[in-house]
Amino acid sequence: VQLQASGGGLVQAGGSLRLSCTASTRTFRRYTMGWFRQAPGMERDFVAGISWSIGSTYYADSVKGRFTISRDNAKNTVYLQMNSLKPEDTAVYYCAADTQTMTIPTMERSYEYWGQGTLVTVSS
Repeated sequence: VQLQASGGGLVQAGGSLRLSCTASTRTFRRYTMGWFRQAPGMERDFVAGISWSIGSTYYADSVKGRFTISRDNAKNTVYLQMNSLKPEDTAVYYCAADTQTMTIPTMERSYEYWGQGTLVTVSS
């Protein structure tokens, strides 16, 4: 399974970006998908996830109310709509796929496949 993330860029604080992640698999609809991010010098952290079964979602507290994760199974794509961006959102954002669980894991080791990352820079 290959994951291709895109949509990163430079945006001013308060602005919006939408990240996309497309999977090269016919069984995408059975994968729980997650977004993680890694700021310079920091560990990679969970941002948001969406389950495959009923499309339930879960967010890190730091992005709750500002970010929205969604998926389009017909397009094998998961999205991360990011609004009201802050400088502290600056990071490389990674999408990841979990093919084993029906819940939404927040730990990296639960996800078997990872995209290459896309850089989001939020200027103040």
